Amino acid sequence: MAAPTPHLAVRGSDGTFLLRGPPSCQESSAFQKDERQGRYIAFSSDGSLFGWCNGSQVSVIKVSTGDLVKSFDLPKTTALEFSPLNRVLATWQQYTSKIITDYALSFAIYAVFCCVETIANKLHLQKVSEFALSPGSQPSKVAVYVPGSKGAPSFVRLYQYPNFGGPTSALANKSFFKADKVAMLWNKKATAVLVTASTEVDKTGASYYGEQTLHYVATNGESAVVQLPKNGPIYDVSWNPNSSEFCVVYGFMPAKATVFNHKCESVFDFGTGPRNAAFYSPQGHILVLAGFGNLRGQMEVWDVKKYKQVSKPQAEDTTHFSWCPDGEHIVTSTCSPRLRVSNGYKIWHYTGTVLYKHDTPSNKELWEVLWQPFPTGAFPEKPVKYQASPSELGSTEAKPAQAYRPPALRNKPQTASSKLHEEEPPQNMKPGAAGEKQMSKAALKNQKKREAKKAAKQETKPDEAPPPVADSAPASHVTSSCGDPETDKKIKNLKKKLKAIDELKEQQAAGKVMQKNQVIKQCSSA
Repeated sequence: MAAPTPHLAVRGSDGTFLLRGPPSCQESSAFQKDERQGRYIAFSSDGSLFGWCNGSQVSVIKVSTGDLVKSFDLPKTTALEFSPLNRVLATWQQYTSKIITDYALSFAIYAVFCCVETIANKLHLQKVSEFALSPGSQPSKVAVYVPGSKGAPSFVRLYQYPNFGGPTSALANKSFFKADKVAMLWNKKATAVLVTASTEVDKTGASYYGEQTLHYVATNGESAVVQLPKNGPIYDVSWNPNSSEFCVVYGFMPAKATVFNHKCESVFDFGTGPRNAAFYSPQGHILVLAGFGNLRGQMEVWDVKKYKQVSKPQAEDTTHFSWCPDGEHIVTSTCSPRLRVSNGYKIWHYTGTVLYKHDTPSNKELWEVLWQPFPTGAFPEKPVKYQASPSELGSTEAKPAQAYRPPALRNKPQTASSKLHEEEPPQNMKPGAAGEKQMSKAALKNQKKREAKKAAKQETKPDEAPPPVADSAPASHVTSSCGDPETDKKIKNLKKKLKAIDELKEQQAAGKVMQKNQVIKQCSSA
């Protein structure tokens, strides 16, 4: 039986339509394009239903046939959400003029929490500011965050529904300081949560973005701080769909990316590069590291099992990235209002070739693209290919960018001290993989200190005059002590000057640019 073809829903100023994905990449004949400006689009969890609101109605169709299931007269609807069993459609309307930016409606997997007529259960915990429901099947779990106050630490607790009877009923508890807000991310099997804790201000002054730490909390009660061996912000955290490992992108640019196992041990380090996001394929066999936003859209596609790079395409001005459910294709798009120029989208094969490209006309805007989801197992994992998939549009393989060099260092031999950043290559971090052992927490802490000290040194001027040298000038320049203390003092000072001049000549011969006072010192010795 042939595998199904996922659809891509497209919403923009010229209407809403469904595009059949690769290999055809053409507008679906089963769906009549709605040319009214769509306000929101949504698929059911299994992808069988598609709903959209156009400012007049909310409509739901069957994707396979295009048949209308139901239409509702709800002109003010601005958001839709299907329940996990596809039996309930929730709609959202604003009844005030206040702009709401944090809209969220969460269904449990069996939609047992969405009944508003009576309260089924209640968690009695004061000052809860954030919560996250687990994915997957029952029993459902919830992670809650309570911020610290008056010297008390913040904490995250995990509960299993409906066992909410006090602190002793918690599956796990993790407390920590330095947290003004958190982001909580469950893995697919609902066995652990990654908590990114952030402060608005970094009191050390090292980062404009504040200070961030990453914590691991498991439903079996285990918890840990994820040790990140490079200072700087945490840009992205992504679970592998197999729920046994996760990838973190972190550190001052060029950023590092590292895969950790469920014990928070480093598995593979991708080195440094211009990246701020990580995306696992639905099957978990491919990982894309990307640099979007204020970066130039460089993507690195990696075979996760072999930790071997597959391709390195580039998608500039990308505001949205998502994997197709088949695990072979991706879509990148440039959408308004994030960017109001050069709107459009591309469908890629993970080997780096562009299979389909649509450029939105300059007088129109693209607002959203959304892949049709499918049940788990609909697309089995396939062996990773390394040869580029054929396409008339070709690939956009990123060309190696030449590192910036200050004007004073151009046309000069490149040395280690002339590099602005220390580039780190990828390396396997598994014990015994390269004769190396896993770094301990203490070793990681010391490594961070060394990096901070090294960064502080690099901020000093590179062309400072050399420090005073020891009294070790060769005897060929001057004679030794003559017995007169005043004469001996002059001889000693002369030795120092001659030694410094010799070193300046050696540095100049090696290509180092001399300061004005250093050149004068050499001329005075001639």
